[in-house]
Amino acid sequence: KEIEEILNQQIKAALREHNRPRLGLFLSAFAAGLEVGFSVFLISTMHNLLVDQVSAAVLQIVLALSYPIGFIFVVIGRSELFTEHTTLAILPVLTGSTTKRRLLVLWSTIFVGNLVGGYLFSAILINLSPNLGIASEETFVALAHHAIRHESGVILLSAIVAGWLMGLLAWLVTASTETISRIVIIVLVTSLIGIGGLHHSIVGSIEVFTGMVTSPSIHFSDYLNFQLWTTLGNLIGGVFFVALIKYGHTRRIR
Repeated sequence: KEIEEILNQQIKAALREHNRPRLGLFLSAFAAGLEVGFSVFLISTMHNLLVDQVSAAVLQIVLALSYPIGFIFVVIGRSELFTEHTTLAILPVLTGSTTKRRLLVLWSTIFVGNLVGGYLFSAILINLSPNLGIASEETFVALAHHAIRHESGVILLSAIVAGWLMGLLAWLVTASTETISRIVIIVLVTSLIGIGGLHHSIVGSIEVFTGMVTSPSIHFSDYLNFQLWTTLGNLIGGVFFVALIKYGHTRRIR
């Protein structure tokens, strides 16, 4: 596809999202929050099974390869994920087809829906784990601490890179025509986020929230600090490094 065609497709898709009923948008975002939770499910299970069996390097690779599963469910199933729509949703604002206020409403609806879906998935995971042996409290705490152990500035920069990658994912998925090629792109991009330990505001929310609920060593303030900087970073990465730059240089080509 030509770059102009990709941009126009993204603008049309974003306009459809802006015009969707808010309840339908929220329910789709809620579903995405649940579906992306399967990344945490698989990561937790693999960590629980292998943490004492393999080296730290091998474990990190396995967890990174477990990361894409929830994103495949979301992107191929066309649910509304915040980090994908930070990029898409701003494009109609740049063309003057919608307003900044509607953009903020769209972002807020998707973000809240994702978080609520993630909280529900976390509750399911916490209740199932002791009975099915999916993961231990130590696993949940280890995953949460991996996300919150850094200084706020590091989390912000890490989240910017993750948002940048998610924006590129949205762009590349639009450029692809076959489902299998889209799955390959999703696996490659999200595995890169996983292997780098980059901060994703929705997957990370589930990890940190689960750790907070299961252990007194993780406080609500830890969760809020994490959520603030990852959300801000994901927004900056998706909007500036993908939406604005892609839009700017594509329009200059014309």
